[in-house]
Amino acid sequence: MMHCANDIIMLFNGLFDQPCQTVLVRGDNEPEYLPAGPGPAQVIFAHGYFSSALHEISHWCIAGEYRRTLQDYGYWYCPDGRSREQQFAFEQVEVKPQALEWLFALACDGRFHISVDNLAGQGAADPQLFASRVACQAIAYLAPDAVNAGASGFENRPLSGFNSSIPCRAANFLHALMRFYGTEGTLTEALQKDARRVAPLWAAVGSDSRNTKDTETV
Repeated sequence: MMHCANDIIMLFNGLFDQPCQTVLVRGDNEPEYLPAGPGPAQVIFAHGYFSSALHEISHWCIAGEYRRTLQDYGYWYCPDGRSREQQFAFEQVEVKPQALEWLFALACDGRFHISVDNLAGQGAADPQLFASRVACQAIAYLAPDAVNAGASGFENRPLSGFNSSIPCRAANFLHALMRFYGTEGTLTEALQKDARRVAPLWAAVGSDSRNTKDTETV
């Protein structure tokens, strides 16, 4: 399937422009998040790449209300060329965003690739462990459970078909992607199959429930 970044821009902006005052923007350089000023907040993805759009959206979905008032969510990015210790810290905070990105890609009937983003350094601290943790988190997001039926509002509405640990904005975006790409009802099976490619160790051994329940960063 051919994927167009303009479709993702249309879906994201149609869903989040008004209720969240946030728009997705095609960038010419590196990705960046700019908080709202006179205009809406901007999730800027790199070089018009479809996969970059999904990745930056995943970070936005996880960032809490305070983080979304700060440029790049207030995080300092340690560039390519990280030491093993720096890379391990990087991977710790990338598990949830990459788990969401994987689900977004599958909802688009697309292909996901684990990113350790350290080509000039020592690569992944532990590539098999990192891939397994991402797979574990992605599966956990799809495991249905009871959600608060009294929740209300765009950010807190009940999430049909997902675990309550998934950020509400991510669940809403997943529903929009599945409707647009015609992948409704296929996500869990597609993830289980794709895990053999992305995280073969996890697929062989089975899932691990060591995922956290926090849906957003504060």
